[in-house]
Formats: sequence, structure tokens, C-alpha cells
Amino acid sequence: MIAVFDVGNTNIVLGIYKEEELIDYFRVGTDKEKTSDEYSMIIHQFFQYIKLDVDDIEDVIISSVVPNIMYSLEHASRKLFKVEPLIIGPGVKTGMNIKYDNPKQVGADRIVNAVAAYEKYRGPLVIVDFGTATTFCAISEKGEYLGGTIAPGIKISSEALFEKAAKLPRVELEKPGKVICKDTVSSMQAGIIYGYVGLVDHIIEKMKKEINCKNCKVIATGGLSNLIASETDSIDIVDKFISLEGLNIIYRRNRDERQKKEIK
Repeated sequence: MIAVFDVGNTNIVLGIYKEEELIDYFRVGTDKEKTSDEYSMIIHQFFQYIKLDVDDIEDVIISSVVPNIMYSLEHASRKLFKVEPLIIGPGVKTGMNIKYDNPKQVGADRIVNAVAAYEKYRGPLVIVDFGTATTFCAISEKGEYLGGTIAPGIKISSEALFEKAAKLPRVELEKPGKVICKDTVSSMQAGIIYGYVGLVDHIIEKMKKEINCKNCKVIATGGLSNLIASETDSIDIVDKFISLEGLNIIYRRNRDERQKKEIK
């Protein structure tokens, strides 16, 4: 079995894979102040909860967009699992041609999503990840990473509204069902959610034109993907575990090289 870590700005998701099967997963808040010992305790408690032994983990792979947390996570991995984790970055085989001006600038999370989406659905594709930021990635028919767009996440956008508009209250991200609303809370919810749906629809439409593919699949992932997908016809599939699957795929593509190094 292997442990896969998807480290985002808001949450860390840890998945346990046995070959291609996701055994279990859990989510914990990303905290740059936590020490390696604290993360070790959290991870160990999760393993106890699902009745798995940390010694059953043969290897670890990590994708991170939070550099400041890596020291603690890497040390926690070495302490718990007794392995040197594989970190998504330069030198790691992904099997994907990155058509970016500077491939090193592409976030690890976007590459991981792209690898899994193309493996599962083939191309051309548009992938929308509703995280702290909302990212839109375009994948060609040949499986090339063409580039994409980064927009503020829906929670970031709503937080800005709450903080900067003194008379407006903090509201839950729920659909009010209409846009002509008769109270402040519903009016805000309509503006935040349906306004964001408009952003998503417009970017997807423009991406499809640039790929020159009206019928390419659009895959959504991330915490709020179901909320937005339920209000738009632009999204074809919601795949919550695409990041974890991408990490497992990339690990298997690098497994032989890692085993050779261990033998040496």
C-alpha cells in the first residue's frame, strides 16, 4: 500500500491506495505552523481509526502547493513510514507533455489532476478544480497540457465581500433558488453563487473555442464542485478523487526507478 498526500492551501487530503484501489482517505486543515510531530500524531490517529498499521505503507508520494509546510510533512513521512517521500516536481515522470512557457511554473495540483483526467477520460478535456483558487486546465486530444486560467476561489471572493462591505453580513454558500431576491442574505447568496456560475460558464466556453472542440468533456473536482456543477450545463462530470488518483498513477509510473534506487 502507498500513502498519497494532496496538499492544498486550505486542506491536506491523505489517501491510502492498494494498487488501483482507494482504501480510505481523510482531510485535515492545512496549517503551516504545525510541527512534524503534530502531523505524525494526526496521521497516526487516522491509521488507528481505520484499523491500518503504518508499517503496511510501502511508499509515500506528495503533491503540494504550499512550500512552507513541506519540511514538516516530509519529516513526518520519514518518521512514520520509514521512507523518503516522492515529491511531485522536476525529474518526476508524469507521462504528460507540458506546453507551458516555463513548465516549472505549473502547480503540482494541476499536473496531478491532468494526468488522472486524461488517463480516465482521454482528451480533449477541460478540468476545473474548485479549491482555494479555481483553476481551469486544457488538455489536448494527444494528452498535452496546453495551459489554463486561475481565478479567485468562490470562498476567497465571498470573504472579500464580507470583509470590505461593512453593512453586509456573513452568509452561508447556499443557493437561494432565484436572482430577484427580497432580502439581503438571499441577494448575497444569489450574487456569489450564480455570479460564479457565470464566470465558470464563460471561461469554459472560451477554452472550448481555443481548443477548437465544442464537445470536449469538462471535468470538475474540488470541495465546491457539486454546488457549482448543479447550476450549470457546462460541467459534464464531477470527480472528487481525481487528485488522489493522479498521485497514484504518477507513483506507479515512477515505481520501478524508485525500487532500483532502493536496491542500490
